[in-house]
Amino acid sequence: MNRIKIYISDVVVYEINKCSMEKQEILLDYLDQIEYTIIETDEGTVELAEKFIDFGSLKRKSYDDCRHIAAAILAGCDFIISWNFKHIVNVKTIRGIKAVTTYEGYKDLMIYPLSALLEEEEEGYGSDDKRT
Repeated sequence: MNRIKIYISDVVVYEINKCSMEKQEILLDYLDQIEYTIIETDEGTVELAEKFIDFGSLKRKSYDDCRHIAAAILAGCDFIISWNFKHIVNVKTIRGIKAVTTYEGYKDLMIYPLSALLEEEEEGYGSDDKRT
């Protein structure tokens, strides 16, 4: 059986640490239930994140979202699964990210809501795709 590899950027860890203690405990309990690898952001992540902002994919106030997306791309992830419909899982962002990654020569990164992953698992699909 194929397995899904889960990656979480250090940006997500940083965001969890900013939450209230109650919310942190809930989120960390969920993370304790899965196997994942942390993607560390670096200068390359910052450079790609800046390109998303320069292109207009996202605004400067969504800088952490840009770094998270850039980290996934540079780590070679195939998908981002997110609940962030305002900044990540929306047509404008998805088109902008695709334009930048195509221009810069990176492989495509698919962005989906969590429901897409759940539907896939229910249908019995599995793969070695990397997801963040």
